Amino acid sequence: MNQLKSFLESYFDLINRKTSISKEVIAGLTTFSAMSYILIVNPLILSSAGMDRDSLITATAISAMVGTLIMALWANLPIALAAGMGSNVIFASVVVQQVGASWQVALTMVFVTGVLFVLLSLSSLREKIMKGFPEEIQLGLQLAIGIFIAYLGLKNSGLVISNESTYIAFGNISSPATLLTFIGLILTPVLMVKKIPGAFLISISALTIIGLFIPDSTGAALTKLPEQIIDFPKLSSEQVFAFDFQELWNKIFVLLPIAIYFFLSDFFSTAATLIGATQRGNLIDDEGNIPKARAAFSSDAIATVVGATLGTSTVTSFIESVTGIEAGGRTGLTSLVVAFMFFIAMFFWPIFTIIPAEATAPTLILVGVLMLEGVKNIKSERPEQTYAPLLTLLMTACTADLMIGLSTGCFVYTVIIASNREWKKLTPMLLFLNITLIGYIVLNSKLSLGI
Repeated sequence: MNQLKSFLESYFDLINRKTSISKEVIAGLTTFSAMSYILIVNPLILSSAGMDRDSLITATAISAMVGTLIMALWANLPIALAAGMGSNVIFASVVVQQVGASWQVALTMVFVTGVLFVLLSLSSLREKIMKGFPEEIQLGLQLAIGIFIAYLGLKNSGLVISNESTYIAFGNISSPATLLTFIGLILTPVLMVKKIPGAFLISISALTIIGLFIPDSTGAALTKLPEQIIDFPKLSSEQVFAFDFQELWNKIFVLLPIAIYFFLSDFFSTAATLIGATQRGNLIDDEGNIPKARAAFSSDAIATVVGATLGTSTVTSFIESVTGIEAGGRTGLTSLVVAFMFFIAMFFWPIFTIIPAEATAPTLILVGVLMLEGVKNIKSERPEQTYAPLLTLLMTACTADLMIGLSTGCFVYTVIIASNREWKKLTPMLLFLNITLIGYIVLNSKLSLGI
């Protein structure tokens, strides 16, 4: 036992980071409780694209376990990874449902962008790319994803319905299932304000249990009891290495902007999470650099490749890791504990399959709301700093089309910068993004018209 303790203290550098094994274990359990909702929400979202929900639970757990394990052993950081919120929504709602591509193509896109991310993480191009995209575009993208996720939560739960005169309207609150979601949406923020660990997980669990006594539209119980609680993980062979490079190539011009989104979202969300989390844990060096940054970025990128091969969307560093850092986590031992918990969770997958959409809707909505906190970072000194992110948000909210929102924000930013003749700000990365977005709009319009 003493040998194991000495090994862990030495390998994870516990003494120099002023922490202990007990602190790291508590921090790992705290982080897992804060992010374990992804085991429920991610399969529910991706299953709407026609994928097997049972298999998705296992794929989500394995990809999270592998990614977090690599981060623990290689980067030695208290950062946990899992399928990212936002990318999974784009995967199902945009690539499959709006564009009409198969989920196999979506997985191929995730795989290709993941491989590209690995190569860039191991090179010096990472910093150049981060500087090539304006902060206003990055902020607008964050806000647009937030409003899009919140909208899907409202729509899928029945809290928002279509209306001929106003286009959208409040749902039928006399429906017990809709009322359950509405109550959950009101009460879940209380758990968050009180900083109760695992607030989302508690909310989903409570609503699921209440659903046993609430009828759905057919009169049956909203939540159905599982046939068993524990079972061996199920992973469908049809979703492993399920890539379709041929269809991706055939639709490359329509899908290229979305592929760029997959890359950008993984790249910048990882950077933001790593910077924010390491700053909170006082882990950055005197020059403000992330410790073992190359290993950290590479761990994230490799996790995305692994996730795609298993059949899930982009895997990324979770900002919920901050909860574990607040609990005292300072090393990769925290992440090792999280990885172990994801391993255990795989064997309880039958429980996750009974959770209804109405139970997860408040979490989806509030995740979107949390992403909208970025509004406070909008600057007003220059027109492009205000118009680009706000128009990206507005167009996404009004059209329920993230790519149209992103296109609007990028075009507005580019035109304003060009009109002011600030040519240095028109980076090759920004111009390339504008060109691909123009191509997306043109080709997608032709597809919509059947041309």
